[in-house]
Amino acid sequence: MDLGDQLKNLFPDHVPEEDSDGEQEKSPYWLQDDPIICKYEKRKGKPVTILEGYNGADSDFKKLTKDLKTLLGVGGSFKNETIIIQGDFRDKIMDFLKENGFSVKRVGG
Repeated sequence: MDLGDQLKNLFPDHVPEEDSDGEQEKSPYWLQDDPIICKYEKRKGKPVTILEGYNGADSDFKKLTKDLKTLLGVGGSFKNETIIIQGDFRDKIMDFLKENGFSVKRVGG
């Protein structure tokens, strides 16, 4: 006898709620229709990944930047509506953004 059967015996009048599988999970970020541009540059001889084209609020930028830095274990920042991540992590960043519902466009090499 599993837990569900025990609960039915204790509460025979209770009608369990159905899980709503058709409802999508809400993304923690503000999503946009335009793609985010993901490009690679070298600044002062060091590789950086730059994300441009995201037009959310400052709080959305901070949250997205923090989550990307935590995921990759690297440093980074956001300035002038661009997110700068230290190192060449275009593939991992693009996978993360696609999983969260963003459309991403890769620019350069």
